[in-house]
Amino acid sequence: MRVSLSLSASLIKYLIKNKLLAIKRFPLVLMLEVTHTCNLACEGCGRIREYKETMKEMLSTEECLQAIEECPAPVVTVTGGEPLMHPEIDRIVNGIINRKRHVYLCTNGLLLVNAIKKLKPSKYFNVNVHIDGLAKTHDAIAGKGVFERATDAIREAKRAGFRICTNTTIYKSTTEDELEELFSFLEGLGVDGMLVSPGFSFEHNKNGMFLCRKEVEERFGFIYGISSRYKILNSPLYLKFLKGERHLRCTPWGNPTRNYMGWKSPCYLITDAHYKTFSEYMENTDWKRYQEGGDPRCKDCMMHCGFEPTVVLEGGKRLSDIVEMARWSLR
Repeated sequence: MRVSLSLSASLIKYLIKNKLLAIKRFPLVLMLEVTHTCNLACEGCGRIREYKETMKEMLSTEECLQAIEECPAPVVTVTGGEPLMHPEIDRIVNGIINRKRHVYLCTNGLLLVNAIKKLKPSKYFNVNVHIDGLAKTHDAIAGKGVFERATDAIREAKRAGFRICTNTTIYKSTTEDELEELFSFLEGLGVDGMLVSPGFSFEHNKNGMFLCRKEVEERFGFIYGISSRYKILNSPLYLKFLKGERHLRCTPWGNPTRNYMGWKSPCYLITDAHYKTFSEYMENTDWKRYQEGGDPRCKDCMMHCGFEPTVVLEGGKRLSDIVEMARWSLR
């Protein structure tokens, strides 16, 4: 199964609860940026530009767990920067798991071998390693030798019993042949799922390597076509949106971001303010403006953090969607 029974059960229970309580807006995934410090300087990274003045600052373990208490999302993505550079990352991850939230720890993999000595496999715990292509491509973006070190770490983590996913960003230079070879290679390593993201420019992330909307639609027709052969974690409805077959409105509150500066508003990609509390963030953000794409910065955005929540919340409106999602989840 692409989505574990444990995660599926948690999401269904959470959705039913909010439906019964008639709550209009609620988060699905908390993006917890424990630090923006990183041991790489990848080309096109927006965080090292946006937060260059506070790069070395970190959330305390207590602040991280307070964010979990404030935000009821059943899934927590622990990210950065490089979250494994946080000296108390094991306490943070274990604290989240103890609250029965599902954790996806996003890492470049360089520190993973040492980290898994302090962490334990759990049905609530997933490691997500960023791999942007085969060795030549990935090393051109992240640095020489990073691909080999990251994939060796994946092997070690799988041997230790951890659930491992990968995240691959598609750029202008990405070819279909390389993607298919990469997916085949990653499945050979035993990865449990592969997330694919379009690389495109946003407020703090301008670079000629990124895709325009037309290019995204062209590339992701191919991804949708091979998604039945590989453990692609993107939902089929979102892939149809990326290839221009479906229209989806953004759900900007679906993936709220908490970092050292506060609750980032309105979304993971755009920063207009940082709020002290989650409730202030939810109450003071002009959601309609961003949901409808009324802000010019939203023009080309097709990121999964805004549109996959829409699939979860609206994917049951057509019988054909329900059937396709069921088949996808069981593969």
